[in-house]
Amino acid sequence: MAVADEAAALQFTPTWIVAAVCTILVLISLAAERGLHHLGKTLMKNHQRPLYEALLKVKEELMLLGFISLLLTVLQGTIQRTCIPPSWTDYMLPCQRPGHDDEAPAAAAMAARLVAADILGRISKARTLSEAGAEAGLCEMEGKVPLLSGEALHQLHIFIFVLAVSHVFFCATTMLLGGAKIHKWKKWEEEIQKNAAGNGSKKVLPMHQVSFIREHYEVIGTDSKTLCWLQLHSFRKQFYGSVAKSDYAAMRLGFIMTHCRGNPKFDFHKYMVRVLESDFKKIVGTSWCLWIFVVIFLLLNVNGWHTYFWMAFLPLVFLLAVGTKLEHVIAQLAYDVAEKQTAIEGDLVVTPSDQHFWFGRPRIILHLIHFILFQNAFELAFFFWILMTYGFESCFMDNIGFLVPRLVLGVVIQLLCSYSTLPLYAIVTQMGSYYKMEIFNEHVQHGVLGWAEKAKKRSGKEGGSSPTAESMHGEDAA
Repeated sequence: MAVADEAAALQFTPTWIVAAVCTILVLISLAAERGLHHLGKTLMKNHQRPLYEALLKVKEELMLLGFISLLLTVLQGTIQRTCIPPSWTDYMLPCQRPGHDDEAPAAAAMAARLVAADILGRISKARTLSEAGAEAGLCEMEGKVPLLSGEALHQLHIFIFVLAVSHVFFCATTMLLGGAKIHKWKKWEEEIQKNAAGNGSKKVLPMHQVSFIREHYEVIGTDSKTLCWLQLHSFRKQFYGSVAKSDYAAMRLGFIMTHCRGNPKFDFHKYMVRVLESDFKKIVGTSWCLWIFVVIFLLLNVNGWHTYFWMAFLPLVFLLAVGTKLEHVIAQLAYDVAEKQTAIEGDLVVTPSDQHFWFGRPRIILHLIHFILFQNAFELAFFFWILMTYGFESCFMDNIGFLVPRLVLGVVIQLLCSYSTLPLYAIVTQMGSYYKMEIFNEHVQHGVLGWAEKAKKRSGKEGGSSPTAESMHGEDAA
């Protein structure tokens, strides 16, 4: 065995093998880097700066993965030098060890120790002569086990990589599918602008004849604002025809009359797409709180708890709540208009307000969508990682009664978020009290931000306050 271990060391490995492996790894890495570089140049050439910034966010995530990979490699010896008593490994196991018997815990503990010692012995014999293997052998001689085995570290390394790649992939898929639906609204924008140019006299219509009011207000009724929730109208509407042409026209006009009254030909659709692209760079990232969620999820993955199954319902509940809230905002806009007047002259104008959203903050919706996409990607990534690493028969997979619903829920969440919730978010969150900087083109944005920054510095010297990009959101856009 010593001869075999010695022959396996790098100094006794043929140079052509080392060179060939390094060449393949370098070529793959360079191809990926060049591909991302050319994609960024294409996005900038097509004036899609928000998507380019989202690409930079992806690169940041890849850099974070590389750093995690480096830490796992560098600290492998330290982790395996940390020895713990074998009895500590008998608690909160994700899979039941062979020979486990609930009726005889003492015997189970003894059997678990024997199995652990046997597995550790086999790993120790098969391991090459390295620092990690030597430290694991020291733990074994002390009658203890390493905090984490080399094999477990390797599998954890692969899981983190699969999770990050899956998150980026599913976010991009959601944006592509949702963007395809939002792109269909462009013809509504063109029709509205064309009809507005040809209209002369304004007609006076009773409120009940206005399609936007008829589709929402009559469902709410005049007695109670909560009747819409009780009748589940907003809940059901997110599954079919989530945004009608009358909804688009009413919210478009309400936004223009509130934020850019001087520009009635404002391209609301183009602005909405720019805002969505800007928000995408926030969704595609993995924040610290999401990593905390991963750690908690791994902690609760205890045999018999069926954590994967129950956690699969969490993004579905949030998704349905978000979709219902967005539909309710549209219904609330119709309710506010219908309560104030019985007839309208010309086009119906709704009044955007932050008060329609949870805690008066439309941004909460974006954070929830971010969590929904990440958690759903986590579920599916974990499934594929287990499938590739341990196979379909692994105890990680749970029984078929829990596995199939998880996969079905994952697909349903992905499709519902792409075709319904994301388009709803794109238009309804524009019904807040403020507009976004994307209302200006890129050149004007840089000019406004530069002016605000100079004003801030000048004001700082004078001890006063200066306008910022956020404070300008309440001003009308020309």
